[in-house]
Amino acid sequence: MYDIIILGGGPGGYVAAERAAAKNKSVLIIEKDQLGGVCLNRGCIPTKSLLNSAKLYVHALEGTRFGVTAEKVTYDLPTAMAWKREVLDKLRKGIAYTMKAMGITVVTGTGEILDKNTVLVKETGEKYEGRNLIIATGSSPAVLPVPGADSEKVLDSSGILELETLPQSLVIIGGGVIGLEFASYFHSLGVKVEVIEMMEEIVPNMDRDLAQTLRRALKGINFHLKSKVSRIEGGTVFFTPVDSEGASGAKPSQEGAEQSVTGDLVLMAVGRKPNLTGYGLEKLNLDTNRQGIRVNERMETSLPGVYAVGDVNGLSLLAHSASRMGEVAVSSLCGERETFNSKAIPWVVYTLPEAAGVGLTEQDALSQNIRYVKSVLSMKLSGRFAAENGFTAQGICKVLAQAETGEILGVHMAGSYSSEIIYGAAGMIEKRMRVKDVKEIVFPHPTVAEILRETILSIKLENKNA
Repeated sequence: MYDIIILGGGPGGYVAAERAAAKNKSVLIIEKDQLGGVCLNRGCIPTKSLLNSAKLYVHALEGTRFGVTAEKVTYDLPTAMAWKREVLDKLRKGIAYTMKAMGITVVTGTGEILDKNTVLVKETGEKYEGRNLIIATGSSPAVLPVPGADSEKVLDSSGILELETLPQSLVIIGGGVIGLEFASYFHSLGVKVEVIEMMEEIVPNMDRDLAQTLRRALKGINFHLKSKVSRIEGGTVFFTPVDSEGASGAKPSQEGAEQSVTGDLVLMAVGRKPNLTGYGLEKLNLDTNRQGIRVNERMETSLPGVYAVGDVNGLSLLAHSASRMGEVAVSSLCGERETFNSKAIPWVVYTLPEAAGVGLTEQDALSQNIRYVKSVLSMKLSGRFAAENGFTAQGICKVLAQAETGEILGVHMAGSYSSEIIYGAAGMIEKRMRVKDVKEIVFPHPTVAEILRETILSIKLENKNA
């Protein structure tokens, strides 16, 4: 009998396995596809590989003002795809090596839960027993329930990563993180991109100021906001404009005349749904909600000895969130007291330029009646940012702090290097640092990260002694 059986080998499952093995626990991972999960195989890593190739292409085209002239610059999709596959293959092998080196048993196959302590591998008929069970089955692309969604021209975020030729035009349904990253990628390569988004602004969970800044920075992409898709015919997507009330999630009281846009391909990027079927989960009778399996801050489900981490619980659909949840689950079953703090989980949109944030948005603070003060500075105040991006580049840093105590509540950035800076802000929020605490931290110069310190120190608190 294993100490822990983990159903799923993605960033939640394999990180949980590593942490458990480090605590001398015997661990079995059952993974029906490949180690690394969606993140490594069909999400984070392949998209970042392609986005980086597009970024290099754009920089080559725009290098003249920095003294670098490249002639006959071209983008070769097959070569970019080959590099993507090489990266994935080597990273998968790296995870497999780590599992073997740490004594973790990995079984390839579809796990079916028979009871809380027994899992069957369907392909072999082999049964495995464990004292604890961690469910890390992840999520799959959601599909909008409209006529024509099954058209051969409609791809999801997995299918579009396997293209052999670039389309001349692309319609993207969904202006969230996945939709925007693909919009940025294809637009950078000269593809005409149309984005249809139901809500009032792109990336609805993003701070509104940041969302507007990012949308302005994504020049050349056509956005159709407050627009509800009604049907798809081949590569043509039909939609109707809705009023603000409807775009906020309520039933629209008014709809405009139907409109349409056409592309060579259509990308369905309307979010993801937890993988709850096909694993025998119904036998456990766990508490669930619309987001997935209900868990507490220790990743415990309603059934003792059973934990759920990553996308399957719906708390935060991010790879690094899944990894942290895996760590917390192992801590819990080992009798330790670690918890998952959703308030300190950073997010990133890897567009060109990037955007990132952590903590409360201004809209969150207002809806929760939290008294706050804020500061917003242009990234062009950073000498490094200006030198490397020019003075027309879009970039802002916004910080929210509690009005009286000066505790940092939220940090939001749009501009180059945001993804590499936001972890520092996450640490500040995790440790409940105040404005005056940041004064004691010396940032290296010249770095774009300095804008974070400058924005924090420019906050004017109600209590000058805070």
